[in-house]
Amino acid sequence: MGLGLLGAAGLAACSDTPSTSTPNKVQPEVPQELIDAAVPLKGSALGVLSQKLYSTAANAALDSSIKTFAGATGTTIENSLVQADAGDVVAKIDAEVKGGVARDLAFMTDSRFVAQFHALGDLEDVTDVVTALTAKYGEPTAESKNFCVFDGKWFAIPYHFIGIGSFLRKDWMQEKGITPKEVYTWEELRDLCLAISDPGKRRFGWGMTVNRSGDANGMIEALINAYGGSIVDNDGRKVIFDSPETVQAVTFLGDIYTNAKYKPMLPPGVTAWTDSSNNENWLAGILGYTRNQFSVYADSKTKKNPVYDNTHVFADCIGPATDTPLLLGQSQAFVVFKGAKNAALAKLLAQYLVSAKALLGVAKEAPGLALPAWEKVWDADPYFTSGDPAFPVQRKITQLKLPLKTKTGLAFPQKANAGQQAAVGAYVLTDMMQQVIQGTAPAKAVTAAHAKMVQIFNQQGLPQ
Repeated sequence: MGLGLLGAAGLAACSDTPSTSTPNKVQPEVPQELIDAAVPLKGSALGVLSQKLYSTAANAALDSSIKTFAGATGTTIENSLVQADAGDVVAKIDAEVKGGVARDLAFMTDSRFVAQFHALGDLEDVTDVVTALTAKYGEPTAESKNFCVFDGKWFAIPYHFIGIGSFLRKDWMQEKGITPKEVYTWEELRDLCLAISDPGKRRFGWGMTVNRSGDANGMIEALINAYGGSIVDNDGRKVIFDSPETVQAVTFLGDIYTNAKYKPMLPPGVTAWTDSSNNENWLAGILGYTRNQFSVYADSKTKKNPVYDNTHVFADCIGPATDTPLLLGQSQAFVVFKGAKNAALAKLLAQYLVSAKALLGVAKEAPGLALPAWEKVWDADPYFTSGDPAFPVQRKITQLKLPLKTKTGLAFPQKANAGQQAAVGAYVLTDMMQQVIQGTAPAKAVTAAHAKMVQIFNQQGLPQ
């Protein structure tokens, strides 16, 4: 589901090869109150790291908004794109912060990175900014209150909501007499994918890999949660991965890639895919199902790909431990790094970029992938409420009453913690599934993954 150094998330995160489209020329305006507040900072400079979006035009729209702000405030802002799935991003940025050479401001996926940076002591308190934005724009997206807040203080500023969803080819389903539904069990989805597959026509139902990638991480963790398992307990401190529920989920998923019955629905080379592979194959029209950030949906719409009109969007799947999908979504969030040379200007820029005028150009180039993270921004422009049939569904996700609970006593989102984020980032989940595909018994693979997670938690200062 898109983030080097930083130079990135499915559900998920999805670091995909950027697409290109013709930019929508939205002229962002800078509010006078921000211009006035920046008067003492005129002539100063700022460094920004922007998480790379799937759409090249969306990246250009963001850059345009930043240049508009710089021009209006008489400041100099250098904006660099970042790809968070390439290399050890957290370690690299931490070294820059500790060395006093980090950029002032960055945005990245809250559920993947913020807790790690906070645990390392790399972030400034930005409660003042969030308080000001709440007074102006109402409440931020529900999930950000879990991933951006520590000990009652905000250490990240919600920027934009990342649409995440599951996608099926409704035309293939119709040919088989299958009526689309809003929610499937994982077992129903597997059987549906097999039913709509036809290798002779280059139709492969199951468009997900378990190779190292953000998309695979998101799918594996979501499936395990739906079965009642989890990496960590609800307070985020104890590894509980090795459980019967996790083994059941891993057994189910491993069977898809090893049972000859399901071979017709697996695209060639799927076990070696990277993050961009499912995007490319979905847009090429050879996949029946994929689970992703809305990057694939956005690209099919902006490029007028016929796949767009044949896409059935549904929230996610449920499992034995769930009655409703555990889909929380994610947000990109701004962080101000410790020791930032121009924290004041960084905070003003963040307040500008969350506004409807600044976000609109990005949102139009990445439909569903970059949506408002603040209640009143949704209503500030008709595009956000009616620009696409999927938007109202995504807005409901931002306003979910959390936590969502499982029959096994888990509650999502769990307390944000550096251990869980680091374990996922180290691809313990995908490596476990690769072992299963190569013949390791699921129970043994789960036990080995649990041990790796314990080691990572200990390294993160969360002794087990």
